[in-house]
Amino acid sequence: MAGKQRRARPEQLKSRTALAVRWRFEDLPETHFLDDVLAGLSRPQKALAPKYFYDAKGSALFEAICRQPEYYPTRAELALTRAHLADITRFAGRGCELIEFGSGASVKTRLLIRRLRPAHYVAIDISQAALRRAAARLAREFPWLQMTAVVGDFSRPVDLPRALARRVAYFPGSTIGNLLPQEAEGFLHMTRGLVGRGGAMLVGVDLKKDANVLHAAYNDARGVTAAFNRNLLARINAELGGNFDLRRFRHYAFYNASRGRIEMHLVSLERQRVALGRHRFDFDAGETIHTENSHKYSVQEFQAFARDAGFAPRKAWLDRRGLFALHGLRAA
Repeated sequence: MAGKQRRARPEQLKSRTALAVRWRFEDLPETHFLDDVLAGLSRPQKALAPKYFYDAKGSALFEAICRQPEYYPTRAELALTRAHLADITRFAGRGCELIEFGSGASVKTRLLIRRLRPAHYVAIDISQAALRRAAARLAREFPWLQMTAVVGDFSRPVDLPRALARRVAYFPGSTIGNLLPQEAEGFLHMTRGLVGRGGAMLVGVDLKKDANVLHAAYNDARGVTAAFNRNLLARINAELGGNFDLRRFRHYAFYNASRGRIEMHLVSLERQRVALGRHRFDFDAGETIHTENSHKYSVQEFQAFARDAGFAPRKAWLDRRGLFALHGLRAA
């Protein structure tokens, strides 16, 4: 999340309970956001990194997306987690150190915490606002929980406290699908190093399915996903001094079958010039900014990634309709 440059440091956030959440802030200087936006808009195919969707408003909009009837991934993953919770608990092991990438609303996380009773829970998220809400909820519900909240970009190595127990990384929501395949394999390799020998990973992966189901999920009737997509331009205006006119850009999402992914774009509705500080960017009518990929994998495809990254696939739990998978991986 953009902000003044800070070194990692502990901080205390007092909840309504007696327990204090330990906070750490990884280096997230404002120049990362600015430099990434300038570089992305300078490409032949203009692009913006999806990690910058999640300012306070973007995080709230994403939670609203998860409640839309067309958006099946959240419900499917929650259903399979509930259905297989006993088996997931046996795989992860009670008393582990649970490390979650991208805390979000923490609905599924609460199920795991209640059953696993982890010795330590570490939540890592790039959105400080979303992380504060999630940490406060968890502190109220689990006053016994030893918790560390890390505001940082989990796509880069994160400096964590010394492990207190066997580490289990948790990466729900199919966020790994936002990464290009080579990036996903690199992230899994990095996580293999984080959990160490004897560690494990639980990762949610959206499965390949009918293109009509996918199209509806990313083009909901109420336009919440469209608002989420355009909010990235609003954030650039607010934090970086841009002058994007959101009315001149349209949300566009489609399934790219050859690459096995949903692509989200913002389409310029007319020929226009946008200013960002001293920089100027020209758009033709119909030109797009590529804002997100959401790759879909078969169980076999994802397990191959995991093996190449140093994990041994052990479990693959699916919901009843076969829409979504939660993979259980052991550090090989």
